[in-house]
Amino acid sequence: MKLRQNDIVWRATRLGYRYPSGDREAIDEATLGVTTGEIVALVGPNGSGKSTLIRLLVGAREPNRGETELLGRKLAAWSALEIARRVGIMAQHEEPAFPVTVRELVAMGRYPHLGAWRRPGADDLRAIEDALERCRVDTLADRSFVTLSGGERQRARLARALAQEPLALALDEPTAALDIASEMSIWELLRAEAAKRTTVLLSTHNLNLAARYADRVILLHRGRVAADGAPESVLDERTLSEVYGWPVRVVPHPGPGRDRGAPQVVPLHPESAS
Repeated sequence: MKLRQNDIVWRATRLGYRYPSGDREAIDEATLGVTTGEIVALVGPNGSGKSTLIRLLVGAREPNRGETELLGRKLAAWSALEIARRVGIMAQHEEPAFPVTVRELVAMGRYPHLGAWRRPGADDLRAIEDALERCRVDTLADRSFVTLSGGERQRARLARALAQEPLALALDEPTAALDIASEMSIWELLRAEAAKRTTVLLSTHNLNLAARYADRVILLHRGRVAADGAPESVLDERTLSEVYGWPVRVVPHPGPGRDRGAPQVVPLHPESAS
């Protein structure tokens, strides 16, 4: 399936969800769209609904109200296998149910295309090795996944999602626990994927890298969309200070590089906020 530029990949209309034990809506009247080749970053404080929104958009949870579409078709009409063939998903936390090497973990990304019985062919093996190399875990391929550091695990799990060769990626904090070089390399990789028309929806706490790499930023606050647009319009001092409950300044990135001038958020000491 080939997508054209500006085709709608995800659409959510007045989406609502409350956890059974929740005292408020985790997602409340959320309306948004994500188009082909975009990098869209979900940002917001802890508990703002970023992970829940991703789960709703990939069918891991069913909304209490509202409507979600994937590729122009109601999400409820897709089977889990059909979604997996099109969307590479990376959850925030995960532990394998049984011991696996990194290569075996990444190879699981081919399962939606293989099914239960077909052995991997040449194209599958190429996709696995390519994903290992692009995420810089090829040298760890024969290591047990449980022996990896937190950052190494993140890169291995992203490699599994890329091995699916998906039309879109839905990533919940994919750069959490990464050092600077690894975090930057992942953002660069996602930018390269978007250039090939892979749609990227991710959650992140790194406002500054979201501003430098994302095409759009969606700011969530208590389950609602507080702002949605280009980074320079969403990362507003007053809005961010209110949503995060902490004073900030927004300054332009000094460069050099193509992201020179991108808004960068600087938390202030409370006593100097005035």
